[in-house]
Amino acid sequence: MKIYLDNCCFNRPFDDQSRIRIMLETEAKLRIQEEVRVGRFQLVWSYILNYEYSKNPYGQSVRP
Repeated sequence: MKIYLDNCCFNRPFDDQSRIRIMLETEAKLRIQEEVRVGRFQLVWSYILNYEYSKNPYGQSVRP
């Protein structure tokens, strides 16, 4: 299965986890990440993600 995660998904684990919705979204993202890592899912990338990451004010980006 091909999976596309937007910029918000990649950043969700770094958000305040005190809200249940944020915590559940983080858990879902981490589970999907694990499925990609073991080869069950295929991560799809786009030029839009490259653009969004190029605008990161902290100078760091996550790329596959």
